[in-house]
Amino acid sequence: MPANEQDDELFQAARSAPPGDMRAFEKLLEQHQRRIVADCRHMTRDPGVAEDLAQEVFLKAYFGMKNFEGRSSFRHWLQVIKVHHCLNHLKKQRGKTVVSIDDEGPQTSEETKAFSSHDRSEDRIGEQQIIHRVLDAMPDNLRIPLVLRDMDELSYEEVASNLNISLPATKMRIKRAREWFRDQYEAQSARLGREASA
Repeated sequence: MPANEQDDELFQAARSAPPGDMRAFEKLLEQHQRRIVADCRHMTRDPGVAEDLAQEVFLKAYFGMKNFEGRSSFRHWLQVIKVHHCLNHLKKQRGKTVVSIDDEGPQTSEETKAFSSHDRSEDRIGEQQIIHRVLDAMPDNLRIPLVLRDMDELSYEEVASNLNISLPATKMRIKRAREWFRDQYEAQSARLGREASA
């Protein structure tokens, strides 16, 4: 059975379960928890709050089940809840709009955040760790649209709406973010390869 169909079946079971019967919802949680925690981490760049934010997302989903109209898949609905929750968290933390239309971010790789704050003691660093490092170093105005589009699979229109920026600006930022990510990922991989062979 495709994952979306399985999710929808479990969701219907969870919604119609008697009070206190959490079995179906717990299965949904198990299937999505790892991804939602990772997404919260990438959205906020704060591993320390990712678990808590993910739990709050699931609580919102649990208490919002009865209002879900089924116009999209459960996975998409859960992603939308996560996006709004993480953006609200960032706004509260910073007291300002998360992605400013005027914030152009770095123009060259020299202006990007250094990777020196990360622990480099490991002899070998896996692909996922490199991805985490690159995303952590990416400025908010590029990272957040990229995560919403490529990880959460929101449409360009949904990304623009969530971030309150124009569609052309959204497309440009995602294009720049993909280029930034590719350049930094290749640079990190090459550097780590040289260190491993030294």
